[in-house]
Amino acid sequence: MRSVIDRMERAGRPPLHTLPPAEARAAYEAGAGVLEVPKAALERVEDLHIPARDGHALPARLYAPTRGAPLPVLLYLHGGGFTIGSVATHDVLCRELSRLAGCMVVSLDYRLAPEHRFPTASNDAWDALAWLAAQAQALGADPARIAVGGDSAGGTLSAVNAILARDAGLPLALQLLFYPGCTAHQDTPSHAAFAHGLVLEEPAITWFFGHYVRGPADRDDWRFAPLNAPDVDGVAPAWIGLAECDPLVDEGVAYADKLRAAGVAVDLEIYRGVTHEFIKMGRAIPEARQAHADAARALRTAFGLA
Repeated sequence: MRSVIDRMERAGRPPLHTLPPAEARAAYEAGAGVLEVPKAALERVEDLHIPARDGHALPARLYAPTRGAPLPVLLYLHGGGFTIGSVATHDVLCRELSRLAGCMVVSLDYRLAPEHRFPTASNDAWDALAWLAAQAQALGADPARIAVGGDSAGGTLSAVNAILARDAGLPLALQLLFYPGCTAHQDTPSHAAFAHGLVLEEPAITWFFGHYVRGPADRDDWRFAPLNAPDVDGVAPAWIGLAECDPLVDEGVAYADKLRAAGVAVDLEIYRGVTHEFIKMGRAIPEARQAHADAARALRTAFGLA
């Protein structure tokens, strides 16, 4: 991990948070595949559009390892602080999850800040999940075996979706959360301990959320900070994968504790010696490949494929 960080520093590229959002998105996309595992070939990869509540057509990409029998399906929500990231930046990861878990993955391009501030991303994620549940059969998916997952900001959206699904009576097999953001204010000890020099830095977090929230009240909304949810009783079982050297690690543990206290089954993995974003570094970081395998195993078990 230290070697990766040293190489990133030697590359001398400007930090994303010093760029305008459009330039930051392009820079993130340009570097997204550099440390990824090889791109898996799948039987079926299709681009599609999902309608949001306001009529906007949300781009999405469907991945499936096989055709024929209905497959369980994971709605995947990418990371990027609600401001950067896309289906393209998480293409390799979604292919890998589909390949390893033997399931369909639908990756969503929800709308980004600052053009679309809170709660647009949350609304888009829920609209996509509700649509996926309704259209599963037509897509070749099994409507009785649906999961939601994502990394970082996408993990936040996934945790929120799990609560909304419970409220709507939509049963989910699993919520798959890679280092999700869960707290209203970045004030845990890990935010102080890992504020600088470890991929996700404090100025970047401030930059992301400055673009996303409309004002201080949004931070207290549980759709921004799932730790503020009044209750999480009855939500889907969770698999949570955290990075030890990550500003977000404490809030991930706190959310796992909140779920467990409510009687929700939680499988928590903390990958030692790695930072935020490590799951997209499988070419260089063995823990990334381990996390892919662990997440896929959790999906297979939840879907009854194990």
